[in-house]
Amino acid sequence: MISPMAKTPLDSLTRRLAAFALMACSMSGVLTGPAMAAAPFEDTIAQRALACTACHGPQGRAAPDGYYPRLAGKPAGYLYNQLLNFRDGRRHYGLMTQLLEPLNGPAGDAYLLEIAQYFSQLDVPYPAPVPTPASANLLRLGQRLVMQGDAARQVPACVQCHGQAMTGVAPHIPGLLGLPRDYLNAQLGAWRAGQRRAQAPDCMKDVVARLTLEDINAVASWVAAQPLPASTKPQVTLPALAPGAVPIDCGSAPATTQLKAQVKVRN
Repeated sequence: MISPMAKTPLDSLTRRLAAFALMACSMSGVLTGPAMAAAPFEDTIAQRALACTACHGPQGRAAPDGYYPRLAGKPAGYLYNQLLNFRDGRRHYGLMTQLLEPLNGPAGDAYLLEIAQYFSQLDVPYPAPVPTPASANLLRLGQRLVMQGDAARQVPACVQCHGQAMTGVAPHIPGLLGLPRDYLNAQLGAWRAGQRRAQAPDCMKDVVARLTLEDINAVASWVAAQPLPASTKPQVTLPALAPGAVPIDCGSAPATTQLKAQVKVRN
């Protein structure tokens, strides 16, 4: 564990996390009045991570408004990459950028990884999906794109990378289930508009560029309406490629590149 007491840029983040943690406790009703004033700051990763739960919900379960996504149980590599993306300007949200900008260099990277690992190890239940107002035709389109893709447009199936159960693949690929339709729409739209990026080669940017706005809404609507499986944990290996499917390169998910190399060897 990286000690935040060293005289480094981590000091700045630790102070911010401490303030945000107390704010999170106050907002959630955990600490009020004299109890809040008397509560010691334990200087543990769990207590510092309360700063994140002020927006991302208790234990990182996600905010009820659907704007702040779930952190709990997401693959550690994915969470770590997103922290780097916010810090380094590939994703844009002012509060996240301000919180993370002091963390540069090896010590900062290690601290971000510690935060990512903490949330990845939390195992808390997902909420039930919200009924969708989408039409049957739109849902059928969404299901086809998610499960089969569109070979004519070189659109891979979402399950090719995100797992057949759509719960993600450790350590780098997130699950799709349990996310609200509006959040999925917003993130896919951000990739399409160039407001969200990932490490090159940016496979999601290439995929979303081939989708229409109707496609994006269809995918988001169908995924958000799906029930959660008995196990919501990420899978540990990528699924086998479907017949005719083409492996893709993802800079933020090295396993996809490794799979492509394996396919070349077999061929």
